[in-house]
Amino acid sequence: MGAAFFYHLTDSPLEATLPMLVGKARGAGWRVLVRGKDADLLKRLDDVLWQGPDDGFVPHGLAGGPHDADQPVLLGDVSSDGFGCLMSVAGADVTADEVGALERICILFDGHDVAALEHARRQWKVLTDAGCAAQYWAQEGGRWTKKAEK
Repeated sequence: MGAAFFYHLTDSPLEATLPMLVGKARGAGWRVLVRGKDADLLKRLDDVLWQGPDDGFVPHGLAGGPHDADQPVLLGDVSSDGFGCLMSVAGADVTADEVGALERICILFDGHDVAALEHARRQWKVLTDAGCAAQYWAQEGGRWTKKAEK
């Protein structure tokens, strides 16, 4: 059974945090789904991942292509079957069944967006009420600090 990790973004934007977390997930050997509902956001994240770190790029693809099943990192609003890690961005929903089936769920949300904060709080309640393990991480002075765990 996996766990849901909530990432409250205040110091770093999604475009900086996502590649770091994807790198950690890939380092753990997990195939990663980046789930989002906004096609423009996913395209922007696709561009960010192609730029990658100085020493390379993150191999990935946008869902809907002929090689989706071969992508180590896939961006889209698709089923989490076949993935080890799901990263939810911009309010994409995650289910308790997915938390139970995957190694890790990462829920990234903008700490400066009231609607995003409210959505993350609802997801925390739904998932923890269903018995899912969860951790809440917030940025403080450029560092990640664990603020809560259930």
